[in-house]
Amino acid sequence: MKTQRHAAILRIVRGETIGSQEQLREQLKAEGFAVTQATLSRDIRELGLAKIAAPDGGSRYAVSPDGSGGGVRPQLEQLLPTMLVSAEGVGPLLVLKTTTGGAQALGLALDGAGWSEVIGTIAGDDAILVIARSERARRAVQVRLKELAGLPA
Repeated sequence: MKTQRHAAILRIVRGETIGSQEQLREQLKAEGFAVTQATLSRDIRELGLAKIAAPDGGSRYAVSPDGSGGGVRPQLEQLLPTMLVSAEGVGPLLVLKTTTGGAQALGLALDGAGWSEVIGTIAGDDAILVIARSERARRAVQVRLKELAGLPA
């Protein structure tokens, strides 16, 4: 059942613009798969789906370009200009405001960049908390992110 459900998820995400888990859950239900939100979240994680920027300014789920379904990791440099709205910080904490639905993809890309100044991130829907190693490290990350996004320093 799980394998069939995973195949259905990949087929749906490849064929339609799916912007939310609820939208995906409704599509699965229409195909005969009744899943809970927790199960769907686990499936999305296991399949390596990621939210990426959509042409309309929102975001959508996507699979890797090679069609394997795993490992979609958009590059930070690609996402910042279209998704980062602002970056404000205090002490070692930096709050990044993003376009609606963009925080997960941008947080994933920032984590994937492996910047040594960043301890970790917590992403919501339109905001990311970046925890830096120090206030000085936070300032360096803030400047670099703004530069990459084309925002005024």
